[in-house]
Amino acid sequence: MRNTPSIRGPVVPSRGPLRPLGTDEVRVTGGFWASRQRVNGEQTLAHALEWMDSLGWTANFATVATGSGSRERKGREFSDSEVYKIVEAMSWEHGRSPDSELDARVDALTAAFAAAQAEDGYLSTSFGRDWQRPRHSDLAWGHELYCTGHLVQAAVARTRTAGAGPLLEVARRAADHVCERFQPDGTGVCGHPEIETALVELARLTGEQRYLDQAALFVERRGHRGLPAHEFGWSYFNDDVPVRKATVLRGHAVRSLYLACGAVDVAVETGDDDLLAAVAEQFDRAWARRTYLTGGMGSRHQDEAFGDDFVLPADRAYAETCAGVATVMLAQRLLLATGESRYADVTDRVLHNLIAGAIGDDGRSFFYANTLHQRTPARPWHGGERLDVVGGLRAPWYEVSCCLPNIARLLASLSSYLVTADDTGLRLHQYASCDVETALADGRRVGVEVRTSYPEGGDVAVRVRRGGGRWSITLRVPGWAAGAVLVVGGERRPVAPGDVVVDRDWAVGEEIRLELPMRPRFTWPDPRIDAVRGCVAVERGPVVLCAESLGEHDLDVLRVHTGHEPEQTGDAAVVRARFDVPADASWPYGEPPARPGAAVALRLTPYHRWARRGPSTMRVWLPAD
Repeated sequence: MRNTPSIRGPVVPSRGPLRPLGTDEVRVTGGFWASRQRVNGEQTLAHALEWMDSLGWTANFATVATGSGSRERKGREFSDSEVYKIVEAMSWEHGRSPDSELDARVDALTAAFAAAQAEDGYLSTSFGRDWQRPRHSDLAWGHELYCTGHLVQAAVARTRTAGAGPLLEVARRAADHVCERFQPDGTGVCGHPEIETALVELARLTGEQRYLDQAALFVERRGHRGLPAHEFGWSYFNDDVPVRKATVLRGHAVRSLYLACGAVDVAVETGDDDLLAAVAEQFDRAWARRTYLTGGMGSRHQDEAFGDDFVLPADRAYAETCAGVATVMLAQRLLLATGESRYADVTDRVLHNLIAGAIGDDGRSFFYANTLHQRTPARPWHGGERLDVVGGLRAPWYEVSCCLPNIARLLASLSSYLVTADDTGLRLHQYASCDVETALADGRRVGVEVRTSYPEGGDVAVRVRRGGGRWSITLRVPGWAAGAVLVVGGERRPVAPGDVVVDRDWAVGEEIRLELPMRPRFTWPDPRIDAVRGCVAVERGPVVLCAESLGEHDLDVLRVHTGHEPEQTGDAAVVRARFDVPADASWPYGEPPARPGAAVALRLTPYHRWARRGPSTMRVWLPAD
C-alpha cells in the first residue's frame, strides 16, 4: 500500500518566503485553463503515448531488457526522456483527476523501466550494452544524465500524487548510480542540464543529502569548459563561464533555463544567497533584453539559442515551446525564493501567449517554434513525424518531440503555480477560477473560492469559504494594469501594480473583488531592437494580439495608424490601418515604392488563437504611421 504524500507539486522548497500549494489544495474549476487541462488529460496524454508506442520509443526498454530480437534502437538518443516526461504528466494528471487506466499504464511503464535497469542502477536504452556505445562516452550529446533527470522527476511526481512505489525505487537506484559515478573526486557534466533540478527535488522528497550534494557539484562544475569544443562555442552548453560569474542567460535557451532552475534549487536548499542573486540577475537581464513580447526566449534557429542583447527578429523568432515551459519553471522558483510578484508577471505572460498558443484545440497538435511573423501560409502537414520545426501550422508529431510532453506535464500540474501561502495568509499569483483550501502556518484551515473570466475579462472575485479570524489575502496587480480597482466591503479604491494585501478579520461568505483594466493598448518596442523599429504591437491584459490573414490582406504592406487608440471588440481589438499598394520594379530600392491604401478597420486576434482556422499569414509587430 502506498503512503499518502503530504505535498503534491513539482517544486517543494524547504525554505523561502512562500510555500507552494499542492495540486490537491488548489483545484481549477472552470474557464480558460480548466478546458485546457481537460483536453490535456483526455487527449494529449493518449496522443503522445500512441506516437511513442508506434515509433518504438517505449519498446526500446523491452529491447535492452531482453537483449533478444532486433537491436535497432528507435528514436533519437534522448527519446527515453520523452517517455519519462509523459509518465510525469500522467502522474500529475492522475493526482488531479484519478483514473484507473492511467494508473495502470504508469505501472506498466514502470515495470518496463525496472526490467531495463542494470544491476548497478544505470538506466539508458542508448548506451551501455555490448552492441551499443559505452556508458558516458559522449557526455556532450548522449543525454544520459538528462534522461535520468526526467526519470527522477517522473518518480517525484508519482510519489507526490500516489505515494512511494516501484518508480521511486527505480529512480533512486539510477540517482545513486549517478552519485557514485560522478562523485566529488570525479569529473563531468551533461551537455544538457536537467539532472541538477531533478536531484534537488529527489533530495527534498527523500531527505537524502547526497542527492543535493551531487546537484551542487554539477552546478559548480559547469562553466569550466570541461565539455568538448563545439562549433557554436562552449556557451551552447553553458560551459563557457561558471554559473556564479555569468551576467546573462546565453547559449541554447532550454539548456540555459534548465541550468538556472537547478542553480536556484541548489541555492535555496543550501542557503547560498550569492548563487541565488547571480541567477536572478542573469534572468532579469535576459528578460529585459533577450525576450520576445510573447515571453518567448531564443532567437536563433541554428543553435536554438539566445541572441545578443536586443537581437529579436520577429520573422525568425525561434522561441521554442520547451523554453517557454522552462521559463515558467524558473520564474516560479524565483517567485518562491524571493517573494517578488514580478516573477508571477513573467509566468502570466508566458502562459497566456506562448504556452496557450503552442497546443492545438484538440490537444493533438503543437508548435515546436513560435514565430511572431509568418510571411507565407504554411502547407498542412500530412504523414508521419515532421522533420523541420518551423512553420505556421501545428503538427501532430516531430522527430524531436520534446515540447508536447513538456506542455502536458505543465498543464497537468498547473494548479500548483496559481496560489501560495506565506506567514500570514494566501497569495494569489495567477488568476483562474479555482477552489483553494490549505492550512496556514499556525495550523488554521482556510479556504477561498476564486471566480474570474480572466484573461478574457478583468474581474476577479475571491470569496472566503473557510477560516474566520484574522489572516491575509494578497492579490497581484499586473504591471500593465494601471487603473486597477479593489473592492472590499463595498468600498472601492484604486490600487497600483504590485501586491495588494488585504489583512483583516474574515467572515465566511465575505468577498473581495479586483477589477483589472482590460482595454487594448499600443505597445512600442525598445528602439535598440532593430528588427521591429518603427513598429507597434497591441496587447489586451496579459494577451498579445496579432494581425492574421487567410488571404484577405497582404500583411507585408500593412501600416497601422497610432493616432487612434485600439478599440475593444470581445476579447480582441480593432485598429485603424491601411494596406499600401506596392509598385513592382526591377530594383527594390529607391523612391518610396508604394502608394498609400485606403483606411480600413483591421480586427486583431489573440496570438494564442492564430493558425487555428487553417494556413494563414500573421504578424505581431505592425508597421506604424
